[in-house]
Amino acid sequence: MYRVKGFFKIGNEWKKFTKVVSAHNEKFAVEKTYSILGSNHKVKRNLIKIEEVEEISESEFKAS
Repeated sequence: MYRVKGFFKIGNEWKKFTKVVSAHNEKFAVEKTYSILGSNHKVKRNLIKIEEVEEISESEFKAS
C-alpha cells in the first residue's frame, strides 16, 4: 500500500489531496492515483502534481 500526496487544480485553485492506494510498486501507485482523480474529479494528468509517494504497512493504513 502507498500513500500519495499532492495537489490538483479545480477551476482557479489548487486543492491538496492524500490518497492511499494498493499497488505493486511506486510507479503503479502514481498511475492509480492519476486514474482515480481523473475519474472522480475529471482532472487531466497535467493538472495533478504529485509531491510524495511513501510505502505504508497495512497496520498504518488501518490506524489512520
